[in-house]
Amino acid sequence: MRDRLRPKGRTIRFNPPEVSTTKRLCKSIDVDASIGEVWKAWTTAKGASRFFAPSARIELEVGGPYEPLFDLDSPAGLQGGEGLQVLGYVPNETLSFTWNAPPHFPSIRRNYHTWVVLQFEPLSRNRTRVRLDHLGWGKGGDWPKVYSYFDRAWDLVLWRLAERFNRGPIDWDEPYSPPKGWSASVCEQR
Repeated sequence: MRDRLRPKGRTIRFNPPEVSTTKRLCKSIDVDASIGEVWKAWTTAKGASRFFAPSARIELEVGGPYEPLFDLDSPAGLQGGEGLQVLGYVPNETLSFTWNAPPHFPSIRRNYHTWVVLQFEPLSRNRTRVRLDHLGWGKGGDWPKVYSYFDRAWDLVLWRLAERFNRGPIDWDEPYSPPKGWSASVCEQR
């Protein structure tokens, strides 16, 4: 399994030099859908393409691809989540996967992966809380900019998840965006 977690031709570091063991980005949102529906949205290529990215390669197994592809017109390697992998999961409870920086931060994107942990909590039969923790942040250099980027990007993703169940799947030719100033709930630090 160790080789499955190593992208071909290079080693990716999960913890950058001078990694912050305490810094994390944590957001949550309550979604008007059952836990099973929300789980499928995050763990299948079809589900992810309805809110997360126009296309995705997802195989729900440890070491399997977790690759949302955001920019299908870009060259391979710059479309989004190429090379990302499932780290672990408990069905309908928790999903964890590696994550990379966007292409405009090439050094961090090329050399380091952070990771994301999603927790799913049923609030009622048709309402689910999704908690997102993004961890493994480096210090210095462009890391503060990458953190700020994802602080905004995860708001968009979580809002689109909720709207996917309110309005229906996203039309990627005219994707909807949250109202100006909207942000997901910030989690209490545990």
